[in-house]
Amino acid sequence: MAKLVCLAALVIPLTTGCSVDEVLRFGWPVGVTPQAEAMRNLWTWSAVAALIVGVITWGAMFWAIIFHRKRKGDDDTPPRQTQYNLPIEIVFTVIPTIIVAVLFGFTVNVQNYVDRDLPNPDLRVDVTAFQWNWRFDYPDDRGANGQPISTQGSSEVIPLLVLPTDRRIQFTQQSTDVIHSFFVPEFLFKRDVFPDPKQNDQDNVWQIDRIDRTGAFVGRCAELCGAYHAMMNFEVRALPPDLFDRWVTLREQVNPATGAPYTAGEALGALNCGELCAPQATTTYPFTTDRTQRSASEPPSGS
Repeated sequence: MAKLVCLAALVIPLTTGCSVDEVLRFGWPVGVTPQAEAMRNLWTWSAVAALIVGVITWGAMFWAIIFHRKRKGDDDTPPRQTQYNLPIEIVFTVIPTIIVAVLFGFTVNVQNYVDRDLPNPDLRVDVTAFQWNWRFDYPDDRGANGQPISTQGSSEVIPLLVLPTDRRIQFTQQSTDVIHSFFVPEFLFKRDVFPDPKQNDQDNVWQIDRIDRTGAFVGRCAELCGAYHAMMNFEVRALPPDLFDRWVTLREQVNPATGAPYTAGEALGALNCGELCAPQATTTYPFTTDRTQRSASEPPSGS
C-alpha cells in the first residue's frame, strides 16, 4: 500500500495537463499589468506558505494518530499528562506571530504599489457605470463635435474600452445609480464603483503602470446591481501605441460614410489591423432584452 501511495505521488503531478506556471498561478488568470503580476506573486507565495504550514500540521496529526493510538493489550490506565510545557507554548506563539507579520508586510507592500498614483499619466479615462451598461470618456481628447471622445454601450452593442499598451493609464470612475464593480480578470482586481465616491470615502481614481500585451479582454460588472447585472459587460481592446494614436485621430474626425463622428468600432475597423481591430466585441456578446434603455447621463430612477 505504501509503495502504491508513493508511486501515485510521483506519477500524478507528472501526468497532469498543467504546466508549472499554471500550477503556481493556483487558478488565477494570466495578468497583463505589472500590478496584476505583483498580486499574483503575493497570492502564489501566500498559498505556498499555507501549504507548508498545512503539511507540517497534517504530519503532526498523522504522527500522533499512527504512533500514539491505543494498541491491543494496553491497559485502561490514562496516559501520563504533560501540562504547561513552556518551550512548546513559546514556539506555538512566536511562529504564528512571525508568519502573520511577514504576510502582513508583503500584503501592505503590494497594496501600496497597486494603489500608487503617479502624476502626469499618459492617458486618462473616465468610467461611468449605470444600470446596466458602461460609458468610457477620454477627457483629454476631443471629437469632431467638440466633446470628449466617448463610448457608450447599449442592449445591442458591447462597449469597447480601447487602451494603449506600454503607457500609464489613469481611471476615474463613478456610478449614476447603484454600486457597480469594474472587473477585468486579466487585471486581477475589482474596483467598486460608487454613486458618490466622496460620500462613501472612496478614492475613485486609480492607475495601472501599463498593459503588457495586446489583445481583447472581457470586462464585467462584479457587483450584483439589479435584474440585468449579468449582461453588464464590456471589452478592453489593448492596441500598440501607434495604432492607438491612429484610433484617437480617427475618433476626432467625421466618418465620411455616415456623416457623423467615428464610433469606437468604426474607428477600429478603419485601422485594418485584423482581428485585433475587429469593430465589435470578440470576448463577450450582446444580450437583447426588453429592458428600458437608460443613458449614463440620466439620473437614477426615483431621484
